[in-house]
Amino acid sequence: MGNSDLGPIERIIQATRCSLTGLGAGWRTQPSLRYEICALLVTIPMGWWLGNSAVERALLIGSGLLVLIVELINSAVETVVDRIGPEHHELSGRAKDLGSAAVFCSIVLAGVFWLMLLTC
Repeated sequence: MGNSDLGPIERIIQATRCSLTGLGAGWRTQPSLRYEICALLVTIPMGWWLGNSAVERALLIGSGLLVLIVELINSAVETVVDRIGPEHHELSGRAKDLGSAAVFCSIVLAGVFWLMLLTC
């Protein structure tokens, strides 16, 4: 049965399996992803407890989830670049650096949210 033959529930189930497979692969192969997931296990309850409103809680928790999302995308970019070839190439290095910069920016954004919401 091809993917086009699946009904909506089966598609959701298949997509969920693929997502969980990706999370598992990231956990096994990406130390930074493991660190960020461990940090989320701390920051999610802290964000829930420290947020004074639903919006504050969403910003505190969501900013941590955003870091995880960007890290997963960065890991995907790195995997594709590594698949293309192990030799150094300027564009491969740039792609990896850009992904790393995106992760850095998401971490800074999360830090800004936490500082602003907890000091005001």
